Amino acid sequence: MTGMEIDGGPLPPSSRPETADSEKGNETILEPVEVANPNQDGDNELQRTTTNASSVVLASKARTISLVITLTGAAFLNTLSVQAAVIVLPTIGDDLGIPAARQQWIVSAYSLTFGCFLLLWGRLADVYGKRLIFIWGSAWVAACTIAIPFCPDEISFDVLRGLQGLGAAANVPTAIGILGVTFPPGKAKNYAFSFYSAGAPMGSVFGNILGGVVGQYASWKWIFWILAIIAAVVTASGYFIIPQPPVHAHASALKGAVDWFGGTVITVALLMLLFALTEGNVVGWRTAWVPVLIVVSVLLVGVFAFWQHFLEKKGGRPPLMKVSVFKSVKVSAAMVAMALFFASFNNYLVFATYFFQEYQGQTAIETTLRFIPTGVVGCMTVIVTSQILARVRVHYILMFGMLVISISNLLFAIPIPSTTTYWAFGFPAMVLSVFGADTLYPSLTLFTAHSLPRSDQALGGALINAVGQIGRAIGLAIGTAIQVAVQASAEGTSVQDAQAGESRGNPAYLKGVRAAEWLNFAFGITGFVVVAFFFRGPLKVGAHKK
Repeated sequence: MTGMEIDGGPLPPSSRPETADSEKGNETILEPVEVANPNQDGDNELQRTTTNASSVVLASKARTISLVITLTGAAFLNTLSVQAAVIVLPTIGDDLGIPAARQQWIVSAYSLTFGCFLLLWGRLADVYGKRLIFIWGSAWVAACTIAIPFCPDEISFDVLRGLQGLGAAANVPTAIGILGVTFPPGKAKNYAFSFYSAGAPMGSVFGNILGGVVGQYASWKWIFWILAIIAAVVTASGYFIIPQPPVHAHASALKGAVDWFGGTVITVALLMLLFALTEGNVVGWRTAWVPVLIVVSVLLVGVFAFWQHFLEKKGGRPPLMKVSVFKSVKVSAAMVAMALFFASFNNYLVFATYFFQEYQGQTAIETTLRFIPTGVVGCMTVIVTSQILARVRVHYILMFGMLVISISNLLFAIPIPSTTTYWAFGFPAMVLSVFGADTLYPSLTLFTAHSLPRSDQALGGALINAVGQIGRAIGLAIGTAIQVAVQASAEGTSVQDAQAGESRGNPAYLKGVRAAEWLNFAFGITGFVVVAFFFRGPLKVGAHKK
């Protein structure tokens, strides 16, 4: 192979990064010579810092496609595991004797460990090897998932769900890291990140379908057995498809460079924060320990940031996360935008499901059918996004994504009569939501990958996902609190009575759901303002500087 065979042809000599070649079997591994970036700011930072950012280039286009599909499988499986369980919560609760007030932990136990361990696993992947962590994380998910249906009670079920999320926290950010070091900036990288980014929203869509179909026609246990099969396939594919990394002379030194103190502090902080946000709507926000946990978690985040700044300035052991990356206004804005996006889009999926299933009384399978357009349109949007990343300024792509997600929520927020046909407001809302998700999410993940050095690619994937998880948890906590409070006010009852009351055809319940959708609209519009202001300029995240 001469040069880098990407997308069917070699890169021109002027655009090839400086590399050191090493061959293994029928694949060529190209390792870049690291070049210092003297300028951390400015609109053209991405083009300057990523010209030399390539790593593993596969000899075969088929093998490259297989790699992208395998890595996308991690993102797909992650959201599939969450959404498929949502549809069958009552069924699992009845079978295991879990009260309705605690059924949310069927989902929350997974999300809690996933969100809390992302940063630590991301750093471990960058130090010990992305391929190794991806494979072991996927295998762990498969083992835990296949055991879940055999749980005899609530406690064992929730524990295994938490352990399942722990494995997902290892393979999801690592997949982004592998993509980041495998492809140089250009068309192939745009395709790869667009396809990968579609995995998460597509997992949500097919999670609805899987949960609906299995919940209607078979035992809920088959959901987890199917998930275990998918996880096993991802594990095996990772073992055979992901190439072995080059051996660095300083690898042994790096293995002693994990900031365990920082990793412990941020993991405990996120654990406290997400737990408090999850339980707040169950036990009540006035319960003494809820605000205490939130305050302590915020203080621990401050301790973590101070410690990371100290390690970065002092030298010696590298920090878990370089605080200096946030000196770039665009990087900080990208994190805020990702949190707002997750809050708006995830809440849209949740409260649209409540509208169809709880208020209108649709069955699980009927609700599933109403989400099918998001899957079909999502596939088409991915193809379009991969083409426009190099042609359209990211400023416009992000504004478009935030705007259409906002409109999706608006269509459920405005007082359209609930008897109005689905095709008049539900269908366009579904289409617009996936337009937003499959343009905005790839743009932000690709921007993050370009903004960080090669050595921190998996950590970057962890960071962008952790921010998204926090945004989702905070958004859902606030949205649920508003929904229940508005319903209780309309009924003239307490919050506890409103939660236990009838939802089907209840105008007070509908009023609460619409209030939550107004909040989701506000999240999206705020995100629109953030990207419109902070990303303005000629930056194109998918462009390759010639």
